[in-house]
Amino acid sequence: MKTIEKKLCELAECVGGEVIGNGQILIEGIASVEDAGPGDITFIAHPRYLRFVENSNASALIVGNDLAAHLPGGHRASLLRVSDPSTAFAKILQLFAESPSYCPGISREATVDPSAVVAADATVFPFVYVGRKVTVGRRTVLYPGVFVGDGVQIGEDCTLYPQVTVCEGCVVGDRVILHPGAVIGSDGFGYAGRGKDRIKVLQLGNVEIGDDVEIGANTTVDRATLGRTFISRGVKIDNLVQIGHNVVIGEHSLVIAQAGIAGSSRIGKDVILAGQTGVADHVEIGDGAMIGPKSGIARPVSPGAVVSGALEAFPHQDWLKVMTLLPRLPELWGAVHKLERKIAQKNQKPRKRVGRHARHKRDL
Repeated sequence: MKTIEKKLCELAECVGGEVIGNGQILIEGIASVEDAGPGDITFIAHPRYLRFVENSNASALIVGNDLAAHLPGGHRASLLRVSDPSTAFAKILQLFAESPSYCPGISREATVDPSAVVAADATVFPFVYVGRKVTVGRRTVLYPGVFVGDGVQIGEDCTLYPQVTVCEGCVVGDRVILHPGAVIGSDGFGYAGRGKDRIKVLQLGNVEIGDDVEIGANTTVDRATLGRTFISRGVKIDNLVQIGHNVVIGEHSLVIAQAGIAGSSRIGKDVILAGQTGVADHVEIGDGAMIGPKSGIARPVSPGAVVSGALEAFPHQDWLKVMTLLPRLPELWGAVHKLERKIAQKNQKPRKRVGRHARHKRDL
């Protein structure tokens, strides 16, 4: 963290909030509600953290409009009241975070093809490989162990962390972050034929990544068979995600850890795929849809739908009801079984009693 000071009123102006208390108090850092001390600002985004407030030594609290009235009376901190405390916290965190500083230039221990064009203020660390006819934009940083294949285009203000691989012909926009071990442009999974006659389908397309995309550690994005695999502007992809060939992900969508998207699927704008979601090939998910964790998506999902389900996803509210009933299934089955027996007993026809006179008459 930087050693900087900001008045609380200045922070309020940055995040569009309102100060309740001393707006002139100096804030020197940001910390969790449990660890914050004098000079720190912290945030409360959920009622379960209210119990920490009374004993907190923080100088200021970021708090949502809905929680401001529920704070314990004994707290000593000034308040920064906002509509969305998590977003305000993220913005203030950026103010206090120390940006790494590098000495621009190409390390002597890097391998850069003479035909590559690397901006003068880009940073290329030791043991980076940059192939033929590559372009690297201004202020972009390539950490040790990065591989950039022939013909790759990387925009401005990008950060490629150690062991990132960008394969031949791929395009990376501006302000893109690729975390350690990410692989962009590996071959899509395509084979034709069966058994010993199975042959590889060559993957001749590329991957194109839009501006302001962030891709997590050890995530893989496969190149297209033909054309492109396209990650649109503002998409955020977590660690350990698999994106198949020719997939298109719309702007500002989120793909959470261990999700997998099979080839040629189309994910709309502002979609959320929760952790371990699996999307079958050639499936379309509409704009604004939300897919619950461990869901299996084998059919199209309508725009704005909220679905969950491990075997086959269905409306989220129905899935929640199923999950609520699941622990009670033995009890419910026992009750149903008793009802079935009672109904069966009631439906049995009573046997007619035959008297002695009737038996004598029958015998005659």
